[in-house]
Amino acid sequence: MLPRDVLQQVRRLQLRTSRLVDDALTGAYHSTFKGHGMEFDEVREYSPGDEVRTIDWNVTARRGQPYVKRYVEERELTVMLLVDLSASGQFGSVVRLKTEIATELCAVLAWSAIRNHDKVGLLLFTDQIEKFVPPQKGRRHVLRVIREVLSFQPQGRHTDIGRALEYLHRVSHRRTVSFLISDFLTSGYETPLRLVHRRHDLIPVSITDTREGQLPRVGLLALQDLETGARMVVDTSSAAVRQAYAQRRAMAVERRRQLFQALGIRTIELQTDAPYIQPLMRFFRQRTRR
Repeated sequence: MLPRDVLQQVRRLQLRTSRLVDDALTGAYHSTFKGHGMEFDEVREYSPGDEVRTIDWNVTARRGQPYVKRYVEERELTVMLLVDLSASGQFGSVVRLKTEIATELCAVLAWSAIRNHDKVGLLLFTDQIEKFVPPQKGRRHVLRVIREVLSFQPQGRHTDIGRALEYLHRVSHRRTVSFLISDFLTSGYETPLRLVHRRHDLIPVSITDTREGQLPRVGLLALQDLETGARMVVDTSSAAVRQAYAQRRAMAVERRRQLFQALGIRTIELQTDAPYIQPLMRFFRQRTRR
């Protein structure tokens, strides 16, 4: 049984995100994700203008006149939400924590999916696989997904994106639309990323905070790595220190950008101090045009 405060949070999140989906996202989601192919619907008589390659030669031979196969779009999709719950997600220097953005985004994507009769699954990970919820349809299932993301207490503190991708590859044999939601403050996931990208429609969602890219000029500043617990004191009054910090972060971001670009993977970039709906809608529009 979930505590009352958690149930209240789920309810508030449900109301806020479902309203947002109804007002802005349902049409964009449907236009963006059209299904994985075509499935057979029926055989009908040939009409002038039908493509010759659609002729069903067996039926044509039996009936003595040409018949063609009719196909319709295979609409049903499976949407997987891969959510990084490592300790670095418990950071936010301005408005909201990264985990708060991730939770609300999961709710929005899950509601959008079931509005289109798609299945939704969930994979929570740190440096281990924390929780796997197999894909299903329906409102009750989406509420379960939201509860898990909102209230789950992970065992691990570090990040292993590669392990999460390998797990997805093992359990999902059919193609999925997989949103990989993380701050990507790690490395070593290039090989499983390429492997998963071949089978699935993989969409990385990066959630970052302004202070991860630049230090404020406030003199001596105590810093702590949330995943390792390591502490250090830096002199932010030094321009060289601030520049070195910014360059190191910029290089990591550029390596990730080049990796995704080389594979032809489009990403969604979110900030903790800005609304997520505009980047999400922009991604949908770009995908639809493509």
